[in-house]
Amino acid sequence: METQLEALRRHTTVVADTGDIEAIRTYRPTDATTNPTLILKAVQKEEYRYILDRILTDHRNADVVEKTNRLLVAFGREILDIIPGRVSTEVDARLSFDVNGSIDRAHDLIALYEQSGIPRERVLIKLASTWEGIQAARQLQSEGIRCNMTLLFSLPQAVACAQANVQLISPFVGRIYDWYKKAAGPQWDEAANAGDNDPGVQSVRRIYEYYKAYDIPTEIMGASFRNIGQIRALAGCDLLTISPELLNELNSSTEPLERKLEPEAAKRNPPPREATDEVAFRTGLNDDAMATEKLAEGIRNFSADSVKLDALLA
Repeated sequence: METQLEALRRHTTVVADTGDIEAIRTYRPTDATTNPTLILKAVQKEEYRYILDRILTDHRNADVVEKTNRLLVAFGREILDIIPGRVSTEVDARLSFDVNGSIDRAHDLIALYEQSGIPRERVLIKLASTWEGIQAARQLQSEGIRCNMTLLFSLPQAVACAQANVQLISPFVGRIYDWYKKAAGPQWDEAANAGDNDPGVQSVRRIYEYYKAYDIPTEIMGASFRNIGQIRALAGCDLLTISPELLNELNSSTEPLERKLEPEAAKRNPPPREATDEVAFRTGLNDDAMATEKLAEGIRNFSADSVKLDALLA
């Protein structure tokens, strides 16, 4: 009997959200995504200690930035040996408001991949969906360096990313859900806010419908899931990046899973066009308390884990 994971693959490209190489080998995703938190978690496991040790031994005189870049690329290369598609490697979140710094770091990462025989087409550079991150992506895309915009919580961010011709966006489902649940406090009704009614699901659906209505080629990859109900509600999204724990849950269930998102359905009732300039971006983001807070929180947390990674490599 078909599992939910098998059914999902018929509608959506399945991506593994992890730095755990063995988990990737087990679930056979098409693509994989990493971030500083996932790499920090993976590198502290005994089975991946050899990657860290190799960097420290072979590049003992390099500065911490180069060591970090080499560590990220080393994990990316290991992952690309297993999957048929692309790996996402993240630029340091501390550069989220630095256009030139983000571009330079992306160049460094791509150069390391290409030096090891990995073509740039198999790498997505992850950048935070700040205005500065999006402008860095615009420049990188013009150079043939494909970008994955992360920490995305709102339609204004998604529209600005589309205007910059980025390859892919990663709207965060679970973190939106977290914010609304916390804001509601004791009044939160889990059943009433599940599945299609989940606020994170609704945010991704809004972006999906906008993109498909106007034939925007940027790929949409739902991310940051808290339960398989959120994943089931977004079946049909271009891609979904899923943790090993939830991949296992999907792989263990044989309940029916149907497609929920259809490009043609979005075109039948197109939403109004959104403005795409910087003022519209900053105003729209500022008007959305959830998106503003979760973007800032995400940058802080990823930055903190980058500092911890620096300490391991120093």
